[in-house]
Amino acid sequence: MSQEIKKVVVLGPECTGKSALAEFLAKKFRTAWVGEFARTYINQLQKPYEAADLLLIAKGQLALEDSVTPRANKLLVCDTDLYVIKIWSLFKYGYCEPEILKSIATRKYDLYLLTYIDIPWEEDPQREHPDQRNRLYEIYLNEMRNQPVPFIEIKGPREQRRAMASEAIKNLIQPANTPTP
Repeated sequence: MSQEIKKVVVLGPECTGKSALAEFLAKKFRTAWVGEFARTYINQLQKPYEAADLLLIAKGQLALEDSVTPRANKLLVCDTDLYVIKIWSLFKYGYCEPEILKSIATRKYDLYLLTYIDIPWEEDPQREHPDQRNRLYEIYLNEMRNQPVPFIEIKGPREQRRAMASEAIKNLIQPANTPTP
């Protein structure tokens, strides 16, 4: 009998430590993690990305997640999901493809870790809005409050963030009412 894989998504505005946290959590829990497909996709483009690219990025993110899932050990850590693409699409273009919204409604996740903006901004060619981090965080927070999956805000210095996220995952994969072997 195969055990259900719990899926945890790390999401938040640009430059809030998502990738580093996702990688740390995967190592700590000895499992696989799904990187951010958008970064690879945009790196290979020979032109600036456009609104139409976001649907291709969404499909690529889901395909990457599906390809990594079989390697997961009880837990899959995802460095982003389609909420990130939805929020970015609405923020930048004022529109989100219905196919992206449908995928959000039908994909199952178990926990969201929303990374706060208390990490210093680091320049990166793919990062676009250092002056909009507060606004974007509020959009993410509102989105998380209006969806059904539990979420926690991840704030503070690196070790505090890691501890908060680790504790939330421990509670997810072994609820308090389950005896330890």
